[in-house]
Amino acid sequence: MSEKFKHFQILDEIYSVIDLRKKTRKKNSYTYKLIKSGKKRVAQKVVEESSELAIDFLNGSKKRTISEAADLFFHILVLLNIKKILPKEIAKELKSRHKK
Repeated sequence: MSEKFKHFQILDEIYSVIDLRKKTRKKNSYTYKLIKSGKKRVAQKVVEESSELAIDFLNGSKKRTISEAADLFFHILVLLNIKKILPKEIAKELKSRHKK
């Protein structure tokens, strides 16, 4: 695999940590608390983080935009985990679109 594509392996790693937090039900874990708060709250967080990213893209620094993009990726991974959708399934969909 090309070195440039290895950067996104972190998504699989974070997804695994999210899965672990869900299974161990660690009470002081932000991830577990978020999952426990329900689908609506997780969806709200994705919308919230998306808005923050858009605002920082328009008005913020590069550093803030990167930070907000990371927050959005994390919350999307939580959302996908709840639906039992693996990052590789998203990658497969993106690859199929890229070939068209």
